[in-house]
Amino acid sequence: MKKIIQTIFSIYGFATFILLLLLLLPAFFIASLFGKVKGGNMFYKICSFWSDIWLFLVGVRVKVQHEAILAEHRPCIFVANHSSYMDIPMLVNVLREPLRVLGKQEMAGIPVFGYVYRKAVVMVNRKDASQRAKSVAELKKTLGLGISIFIFPEGTFNLTDGPLKDFYDGAFRIALETQTPIQPIIFPDSVKRLGNHSVFSLRPGICRAVYLPMVELNGLNEPDIASLKQKVYLQMEEALLRYRSK
Repeated sequence: MKKIIQTIFSIYGFATFILLLLLLLPAFFIASLFGKVKGGNMFYKICSFWSDIWLFLVGVRVKVQHEAILAEHRPCIFVANHSSYMDIPMLVNVLREPLRVLGKQEMAGIPVFGYVYRKAVVMVNRKDASQRAKSVAELKKTLGLGISIFIFPEGTFNLTDGPLKDFYDGAFRIALETQTPIQPIIFPDSVKRLGNHSVFSLRPGICRAVYLPMVELNGLNEPDIASLKQKVYLQMEEALLRYRSK
């Protein structure tokens, strides 16, 4: 019976997800008329509004915590763990500021959601070197405009038994090449609210977002990619273990 109720609730959650996107399509279309910078910023504001409503409707309460708020500054490169589709509504709910997200190209084919996705993210095909280079150039240009970027350094869902899977170099290479600090965030509860093993596992409850201390570069340069990546990895791993035990 519990499984049946959860399945029905999940179907309700996905139905409201799509319905809200459909209702907001005119707003997204109008935003797209204002160009990549102003229009892009408008897109994220609309996405934040959408996430406010959807998370409320499915009973997910967002709690945000900053471990060192006085040390934070912008623009920066946000990185976060990735364990659930719930991470997407969480990031646009929590990061209420000018932002561009690096996302997988495959997601652009999803009906309705794909339209918003194509307009809102910098898409990347990791198997295509020229497309990767183009995405990196666009992210660097975005930072040059004073707009922060967001990257999941794991690249895709973490399906391992550990808190994190291995990180790609991309976020850390961009950080060093542009001398932009890294702002790690963890979503310790996303996988509890929507598991990565089944799309019918949506559950109401608290979903936390924790800003960890910002990682400054302090004279690091391109040869230091491995050490920077390891530093951020260990910081996020420790924090995930700590918060998931609470």
